[in-house]
Amino acid sequence: MTATTLPPPTDPALLTEARIEFPDNRLLIDLCGQFDRNLAAVEQKLGVQILRRGNQLAVLGEERPVSEAKAVLESLYDRLEAGRALEQGDVDRELRMGGSERGTGIQPGDQIEMFKGGPIEIKTRRKIVEPRTEAQKAYAQNLFKHELCFGIGPAGTGKTYLAVAVGVSMFLTGEVEKIILSRPAVEAGERLGFLPGDMKEKIDPYMQPLYDALNDCLPGKQVAKLMEEKKIEIAPLAFMRGRTLSSAYIVLDEAQNATSMQMKMFLTRLGQGSRMVITGDRTQVDLPRGVASGLADAERLLKGIPKISFNYFTSKDVVRHPLVAAIIEAYEAEGSV
Repeated sequence: MTATTLPPPTDPALLTEARIEFPDNRLLIDLCGQFDRNLAAVEQKLGVQILRRGNQLAVLGEERPVSEAKAVLESLYDRLEAGRALEQGDVDRELRMGGSERGTGIQPGDQIEMFKGGPIEIKTRRKIVEPRTEAQKAYAQNLFKHELCFGIGPAGTGKTYLAVAVGVSMFLTGEVEKIILSRPAVEAGERLGFLPGDMKEKIDPYMQPLYDALNDCLPGKQVAKLMEEKKIEIAPLAFMRGRTLSSAYIVLDEAQNATSMQMKMFLTRLGQGSRMVITGDRTQVDLPRGVASGLADAERLLKGIPKISFNYFTSKDVVRHPLVAAIIEAYEAEGSV
């Protein structure tokens, strides 16, 4: 692998080396990744140099980054040793969490495990979903703990994806009888005109992000079957009026585009045995000028109620392409919407 050039420390005595031995050389190959890309990611993030010597990895650098890199590498190896796949997103998660998820006894097949200071795993039919930042971890805990949760922050922070994954998990374990996903059908700053087709074909473009999250958690055929049986519903916010939603897991996405009246209407649909999640980004309001966002009103009015959880994300929680975080930070610095 190409060695990372270390910045010279102020004192050469600050340089330290940690050696980690890995018993299974095949797992060590997986740990390193194709063309040692996993090791390169650790080097770049923490400013250390990693050298492979047989079945050992030597980590060189200043004491604190070396200790952090050692914890990350050991945590990733534990994951492989437990029979779990190792993807680039898993490396990113461990780097963000500092390897703090190690040694908590998670076993493959667990539905969900929550340890104090330990990991959270959300099991769906297609994959196990794991929070990748501390804010995501706290959000996932609250999704299981509270009947009404708000997730507020910029695009790409996993607000909707985690909410849908938890909904699928609860549905599979029988904690809820149906999943209802909704969005305001508001155009994002452009006029689309009259769309062709029946009602479903007209609203599907607005609902596509919810379909994407759902299909990532359940096989496509099962999604279609459950939708046919009305066990899963995807509908515009306007279709919620007049309903009482009992024993359901309900997600309102893009809630910043709901008016105050729509938000009140939606929140009062909550019935017995149901969970409700509201997600939104205060910087992407597409409502007409002069129309107040229902998300802002709900945040102001409900924040003092103990049983309602408010979870906030920043650009540091973006888990899409790294450029997305940089783009969000640039717009925030400029003060632009």
